[in-house]
Amino acid sequence: MRPTVHDIAAAAGVSLATVDRVLNRRPGVRGVTREKVEQAIERIGYIRDVAAANLAKSRVYPFVFILPSGDNSFMRGLEAQVRAAIGRSPAERTAISIVTVPAFNPEALVAALDEARATSPSGVAVVAIDSPDVIAAVDRLRGERIPVVTLVSDLAGSKRDHFAGVDNIAAGRTAASLMGRFLGGRSGPVAVLAGSMLVRDHRERLDGFSAVMNESFPGHALLPVLEGQDDPALAEQLVGEALAASPEIAGIYSLGAGNRGLIAALKRRRNGVPVCVIAHELTQHTRAALNDGLIDAILNQDAGHEVRSAIRVLKAKADGVAVIGAQERIRIDIFLKDNLPFERDGHDNQEPEPGRQD
Repeated sequence: MRPTVHDIAAAAGVSLATVDRVLNRRPGVRGVTREKVEQAIERIGYIRDVAAANLAKSRVYPFVFILPSGDNSFMRGLEAQVRAAIGRSPAERTAISIVTVPAFNPEALVAALDEARATSPSGVAVVAIDSPDVIAAVDRLRGERIPVVTLVSDLAGSKRDHFAGVDNIAAGRTAASLMGRFLGGRSGPVAVLAGSMLVRDHRERLDGFSAVMNESFPGHALLPVLEGQDDPALAEQLVGEALAASPEIAGIYSLGAGNRGLIAALKRRRNGVPVCVIAHELTQHTRAALNDGLIDAILNQDAGHEVRSAIRVLKAKADGVAVIGAQERIRIDIFLKDNLPFERDGHDNQEPEPGRQD
């Protein structure tokens, strides 16, 4: 039979209330008494079921989600999924707050992480920017035993607890395989549109894409990366200029946001060779472009699954229990015009499926 709190109280010669204060790290216990209780716990081999204890006490978990601001359709869909989780808070015993910071701004993200740390939440989920200062801010949170999950873009080298997102190198490799096969025998260079090389997911996608294109489709040179900063107007300008300067472009890989600008530039194009376009994230804009033949394939990640996964992992870390790796693996979906899923209320990636279990 597993030892209980009653056994601890008997072994230490203290009351149950004192044992409870020690287990929950509350004040009001003298140092010598606390030491007696801790020695009794070690001596009798007591193992606390933190998750069960928190459930019994109806513990509420305050979580902070830090997301980039702006009109990036995927990020707004991700935010909508967090708001859907807020709607489920009474049942899930969470108290979720959303903080938005300017996209690709490490200084603003560091400030938001430090402000979150000051509130001592049960966990933080963040769309990361890969910079030394951001890594240090995440590590400060972990130094105070606050769990951290990175969303969409990871932060290698940090002490974060978990990454909720797709394998971005595999995503880039998949995009290259599709591009090469769709181009067939057509010649011509390939342009790449990114948001910013400051974020790890964009760099990893580019690494995977470049590797496969160089290995398997060396006839298609990669042009210098166009960084659209997730700004539709800037993306439209950059893509338009690239198509005008190199009318022989055979393919475009959009590895981040800025797809509205890309689509606008493609619509304005009046001549030149056919262009194969592979993009990321199924939104109302990319869905329409897929249907219109402006985009050939979409690689998508399930924003709802990522948010639900982040919450599960943060709860598990707060409770000190194991994470079920298979449940938290985010898949890469590939959509063509022919296999588009049903569109809910004119939006994709924004509403959870009723009864969905990931």
